[in-house]
Amino acid sequence: MSIERRAFGSIDGQAVESYALEAGPLRARIITYGAILSELHVPDRSGRSADIVLGYDDLDSYLRFRGSAGAICGRYANRIADARLTIDGEDFELSPNEPPNHLHGGYKGFGKRIWNAEPDSAGRALQLTLHRPDGDEGYPGAVTATVTYRLLDDPALEIVMEATTDRPTVMNLAYHGYWNLAGHGSGHVRDQLLAIEADRYTPVGQGKIPTGILAPVAGTAFDFSQERPIGAFMDDRAQLLEGGYDHNFCLNGAAGTLRRAARAVDPVSGRALEIWTDQPGVQLYTANHFKALPAVGKGGVPYGKHAGFALETQNYPNSPNVPHFPSALLRPGEVYRHVMRVPFRLT
Repeated sequence: MSIERRAFGSIDGQAVESYALEAGPLRARIITYGAILSELHVPDRSGRSADIVLGYDDLDSYLRFRGSAGAICGRYANRIADARLTIDGEDFELSPNEPPNHLHGGYKGFGKRIWNAEPDSAGRALQLTLHRPDGDEGYPGAVTATVTYRLLDDPALEIVMEATTDRPTVMNLAYHGYWNLAGHGSGHVRDQLLAIEADRYTPVGQGKIPTGILAPVAGTAFDFSQERPIGAFMDDRAQLLEGGYDHNFCLNGAAGTLRRAARAVDPVSGRALEIWTDQPGVQLYTANHFKALPAVGKGGVPYGKHAGFALETQNYPNSPNVPHFPSALLRPGEVYRHVMRVPFRLT
C-alpha cells in the first residue's frame, strides 16, 4: 500500500508535506513540520472511528498556537534550569526561551523545524530525519535525529526516536501529543481515567524546575497507582497551582527496558490506550495553557483548558544539572534510542 503524500504549505519557501498511514483500524497523518502526528483515527467499542489527537487543519495554526501539539521536541525536551549546562567541565549557555530557563530545545527546537520524510514500501511507517549544526540553540555537537512512526497490527502506534552526535552533547527527545480518547473535539478530559506506573515523582519549584527530590506519590494528587479520573484533584490548588498537571513521574522498573508507563480509558467510548517506553520518566501535562490561550483546532473545534492530556516519555527535566538524575549525555559513536509504543484497547 502506498503512502499518500500531500502539500501542507511552506515556510520561507521550504515545502511542508503531510503523509497518511493506514493499518487495520488505525489511520494516521504526519506532517514534516515538527515531525508532528496531526491525526490518529481509532475506533470505539461500537466500531465508530474518531481522531483522538489534538491538532490543526493548516500550517498557519501550528505556527500560531502554542503548546507543541503532536510535535517531536528536542534537542532536550522539557526544561533546563537557567538555560545552562556543563559537559566535561565546559559550560554552555542555551537559548532562554522560557526566561530564565530553556524549554523543548529553544526558540526553534526540533518541534519547530522541517524534517525530511521517507515512507516505507509497505505503507505502514514513515521515517523523518533532521540535521542540526554544532551550536544550534547553544548546544554543542552537530546531530542527526530520526523519528519513525509505525502502525502495528495490535493495533498500536510505535514511535522510535534516535540520534547521533559528533561531539559530546545531551539528548532527550519526546513525543508531545495531546490525547483525548473521546475524540479531539469532545471537550475536557477530566473524567477520563488514568493510571501511571510510578511510585515517585519530581516536585517542582519556581519556573517548574524540579527541586531534585524524588517524592513518593502515595497520598497525594500525584498518586495514579490505581486508575482514577484525571481531574480528581485538579481543583486542589494547594497541590496543583495551575489547576492541572505539568509534572514528571519516575517510572518503576529499569530504564532501558520496554515496560508499561501508563494506561488511560474513556469510559463513554470504551477507547483505552497504554503507553510503553524504555525511558526513565513520563511527563503528564493536561494542556493547562489553553485556559489563557484557547485555540481553534481541526474542524473549527475550540480547544480550552484540559482539552487533552500529554504523556511524554522522557528523561527527567533538568537532568543535565542534577547529578542523581538519569544521565542525558550522548557521545560520538553512541546512538540515543527512545522507544514509545502505544497499544489501543477497548473496554
